Amino acid sequence: MTQINSDKARANFILNALEKEFPDAHCELVFHSPFELLIATILSAQCTDERVNIVTASLFSEANTPEAMIALGQIELENKIRSLGLFRNKAKNIMDACRLLVKDFEGQVPETLDLLRQLPGVGRKTANVVGSNAFGIPAIAVDTHVFRVAHRLGIAHGKTPEKVEDELMNIFPREKWSLGHHLLIFLGRRICIARKPHCQECPVASVCKSYQSNVFN
Repeated sequence: MTQINSDKARANFILNALEKEFPDAHCELVFHSPFELLIATILSAQCTDERVNIVTASLFSEANTPEAMIALGQIELENKIRSLGLFRNKAKNIMDACRLLVKDFEGQVPETLDLLRQLPGVGRKTANVVGSNAFGIPAIAVDTHVFRVAHRLGIAHGKTPEKVEDELMNIFPREKWSLGHHLLIFLGRRICIARKPHCQECPVASVCKSYQSNVFN
C-alpha cells in the first residue's frame, strides 16, 4: 500500500490518479438546459442514467420548459416515465416543481443551492447535481456510487450521504469538488462496482483501505 501521511494528501493522490484514468469524467445525463437537467436528475432516483436518457429523449422533444410540462399534464407525464419506477411520485413532484418555477421564478431554474432545494422533489443531492453541472457551483452530490467508493477508499466514514458529503468537502480542494464527484462516480460505475469490484484494474488500489484489508461492503 502506498504510504501517504494525511487524509488530504491521500485524497489529492486519488484525484490525480482518477483524472488520468478518466479524463472525460462528466455528468452522463443528457441535457441541453438547466430545466432539462433538473427534470432528468429528479427522474434518475433509483434508476440508471442510461435508462433516464432514453426516456427524456422522447419527453424533452415534447416538453422541455416548465410551461410545456404543465401543459402536458400529470397523467401523460406518468405514461411517458412509467418505465423508470416511482413514476407517480416523480410525476407529481415534477408538476409541482414546474408550477412553482412558473409562479415564483418566471419559469427559470434558480441558480442557488438554497433556492433549488425549495423545489418539490429536489433534495440536497439533486440540488448539488443541478447547481454544479448547470451553474458551475462547486458541489459534491453523494449518490450510491460516491457513497460506496468513498467508504471503500477510506476517505469517508459517515453513515449518511450528508455526512459523507461533508467529509469529502473537507478533504477535496473546493475547486475540485464537482470534478471529484464525477471521478468517484466513474470509478464506481466502471471499476469499483457494488459486487466483485475490479481491484486489479483500479488506479487507486494502492491507497484503498478496503483493498488492503480485502473487505468490501
